[in-house]
Amino acid sequence: MGETMRDSFGKYLVDIGATRSEVVVMDADVSSSTKSSYFAKAYPDRFFNLGVAEANLVDVAAGLATAGLRPVVNAFAIFLALKSTDQIRNVLAYNSLPVVLAGAYGGLSDSFDGASHQSIEDVAIMRAIPGLQVLVPADAGEMRLALDYALGQDGPVYIRLTRNEAPALASRPESLAITKIRKLTSGGDVTIAATGLCVAMALQAAESLRAQGKNAEVLDVTCIKPLDADALAASVAKTGHLVTAEEHTVIGGLGSACAEALSERGLPFCLKRVGVADRFTESGPYERLLAKYGISAEAIVRQAASIC
Repeated sequence: MGETMRDSFGKYLVDIGATRSEVVVMDADVSSSTKSSYFAKAYPDRFFNLGVAEANLVDVAAGLATAGLRPVVNAFAIFLALKSTDQIRNVLAYNSLPVVLAGAYGGLSDSFDGASHQSIEDVAIMRAIPGLQVLVPADAGEMRLALDYALGQDGPVYIRLTRNEAPALASRPESLAITKIRKLTSGGDVTIAATGLCVAMALQAAESLRAQGKNAEVLDVTCIKPLDADALAASVAKTGHLVTAEEHTVIGGLGSACAEALSERGLPFCLKRVGVADRFTESGPYERLLAKYGISAEAIVRQAASIC
């Protein structure tokens, strides 16, 4: 078992803090879970626990940003997306303040706490806020690139993190920005655009499809907003078929973003979406929940086989 993404994130915050004294980290009394506790131990004067008050957490971060600091807000994704929406929209985004919102325990990864804690709507909510960029890294390497990128922006950025270990992908070429889609495999039969944990699933699905005589082009989409529509369109123009895969509701996330971008270009294509259907989820073991709600390599294969 390798290192979880939350552990990698916490340790990388410590590394950043050693060279960037303007970076401060803020948490909503869950630092032992989000692993911002690593930063708190290393730099206690630059760590702020605001308690279980996510809306106030974002407001205080905004104030620190106006004073020249670079706040990283670390809290559970579901509570950032739902309890802090007003402050994120009207204080951070409206004023283009450089605050990094790190949403921990994204998707179903807070599995045993059930629907109240499982964040399956956060990408849709954050994507709709003007001026807010949305990143969903697939592994620890992309998480580090995403955080570096976010800390270099003049406005707010939301980074969605997972609680669990994320299978390591091949390193992203230095010449390819985190905002650009990365093509992991080439194929002419179907495009599989995936984000987060589903990128590893998409690669597994491509292997299964290859055994069936179908070649899939797998796209790693870390940046949901702004979406790299040119790269997406180039792939779908070749294959004519698109399967999107995300650990999120199928409404408003990656699948919706891809459909919007391609439809505006007038491309003829067939779309299938892998994700949570329009329903609430439940508590249970993480892997079993993923399977129950149709988030798996097998589900991607089934959807791809149905259209090509």
